[in-house]
Amino acid sequence: MEAGKRKTEEEQQTLVDRKRKAEISEPPPPTTTTTVTMNAVESLVTQIQGLSGSPNDVVALHAHLNKVDEALRGESARLLPFLDQLDPSIHSLGYLYLLDACTSGPVSKEQATNLVLITSRFLTSCSTEQIRLAPEKFTGMCKRFKDQVLLIEAPMRGVAPLLVAVRKVQPSSEHLTSLHPDFLQLCLLAKCYKTGVSLLEDDIFEVTQPRDLFLYCYYGGMICIGQKHFQKALELLHNVVTAPMTSINAIAVEAYKKYALVSLIDNGQFSPSLPKYASSSAQRNFKNFCQPYIELANTYSNGKIAELETFVQKHREKFDSDNNLGLVKQVVSSMYKRNIQRLTQTYLTLSLQDIANTVQLNSAKEAEMHVLQMIQDGEIFATINQKDGMVRFLEDPEQYKSSGVIERIDSSIQRLMTLSKKLTNMDEQMSCDSLYLAKAGRERQRFDFDDFDSVPQKFNM
Repeated sequence: MEAGKRKTEEEQQTLVDRKRKAEISEPPPPTTTTTVTMNAVESLVTQIQGLSGSPNDVVALHAHLNKVDEALRGESARLLPFLDQLDPSIHSLGYLYLLDACTSGPVSKEQATNLVLITSRFLTSCSTEQIRLAPEKFTGMCKRFKDQVLLIEAPMRGVAPLLVAVRKVQPSSEHLTSLHPDFLQLCLLAKCYKTGVSLLEDDIFEVTQPRDLFLYCYYGGMICIGQKHFQKALELLHNVVTAPMTSINAIAVEAYKKYALVSLIDNGQFSPSLPKYASSSAQRNFKNFCQPYIELANTYSNGKIAELETFVQKHREKFDSDNNLGLVKQVVSSMYKRNIQRLTQTYLTLSLQDIANTVQLNSAKEAEMHVLQMIQDGEIFATINQKDGMVRFLEDPEQYKSSGVIERIDSSIQRLMTLSKKLTNMDEQMSCDSLYLAKAGRERQRFDFDDFDSVPQKFNM
């Protein structure tokens, strides 16, 4: 009996030992790993809160954040709640890294709506000093922010925050950043032209990426077209088509098309030839890609409205597919204005019906509308007698003696003096650049006697 009892106890003990071994060999529950990871994030948030005070602490925090950046991206789906524990104006660097990780993966339209609110708050309140420690990460996050506002089809919501972001990441107003084109694109889509013009008033001298310059001038030109600032639009589009380029690009081609149209609207003429400082690639290829626009300019120069309208109708599909049909219609309208302006050089008075007949308008009423619009825009000076339908053309009443005119002239002179000094400094810096000197040395003659003698000597042979 005792032997049997002992055997039963041994069997029970064996079963208990086996059960313990099985429990030891089993993997831990899945929540253990998640808990450890979340504890690590909690610890990181505590570090961010403690190391966002002095500049030295922020530098140390930046080094630590760079080490854990990849791990944070792996937990992007669970990081959003931790942002509530941080103040974007105080903990800007840490907030940037967490927000960047949150937006690193695919984002749905519903998620984008929430992220736009969070990112807008961050951009408007973050510390400039802290985010400049990680400019590439800040720029990348801003570009994803632009994509998010486009995803939810609300470009207006991105205009103000992105303008603040541009100013914060920009070392000075002379620097072109990668965010300039994104901001101008949102202004175009939201039709916030005046806000875009405010950024275009800066004189840009420092450019890092050529593509940023192409897009900045292209979008800027379109914004100025929207504001009817055609001279500024011409300046920006001219910068695109004459910029250095080793091969033709789509941005430059589209800019050339708009450059041709705006030239006709503002100047009444267009020359397809580019200046000598334009790249040889541009001079060779633009005409091949923009033939209908060059033909339009040739038709415009004839001054015959019927031929111009026939040409536009024939190529309507092409202009429409290029999204330039609206500009083409303004070109047609500008021909009426040009023809009316020519009349002011010949006649002192003329009836509305005669104006309609001369410039090929349908009626005297339509001629009156054109004349009134031109008077309002300051393109001609005239009065209309409503009783007899006569138009009296006048001289420009401006005597250019007012204080406003003097202020504008003085402002232009000051700006030109500043630009002159800047160009002189840039020329001096370039003349000392080793890479430039090496390239220039290979391209010039080996001996240049003018370098040794300031007055060239004449030799009688």
